[in-house]
Amino acid sequence: VQLQASGGGLVQAGDSLRLSCAASGRTFSLYGMGWFRQTPGKEREFVAAINWSGETVSYSDSVKGRFTISRDNAKTTVYLQMNSLKPEDTAVYFCAADLGTRFRAAVNEAEYDYWGQGTLVTVSS
Repeated sequence: VQLQASGGGLVQAGDSLRLSCAASGRTFSLYGMGWFRQTPGKEREFVAAINWSGETVSYSDSVKGRFTISRDNAKTTVYLQMNSLKPEDTAVYFCAADLGTRFRAAVNEAEYDYWGQGTLVTVSS
């Protein structure tokens, strides 16, 4: 599975941004997808996840109510709509694929098998 994340950039606090992650290599609808983020000196942290159908989603407490994860299986792409951005959302965002089971929206980094290269989001105050 190859994952290509895009959509990062520099925005101001309160702005919105949408990240995309295009997948290829295996049948997209057979696996769950997740977004994680990492800042220098810190461990990678869970942001959001979605199962194969989009019916099951998970969010970290820090983004719940502001971020929305979705997927388009026909386009083999998962999205992360980020609204009301805060400076503390500044990070490199990674998408990941969970091939273990398509029914879950996994929050544990260890459940993911493939990772994209990351896209930088910078939120200025």
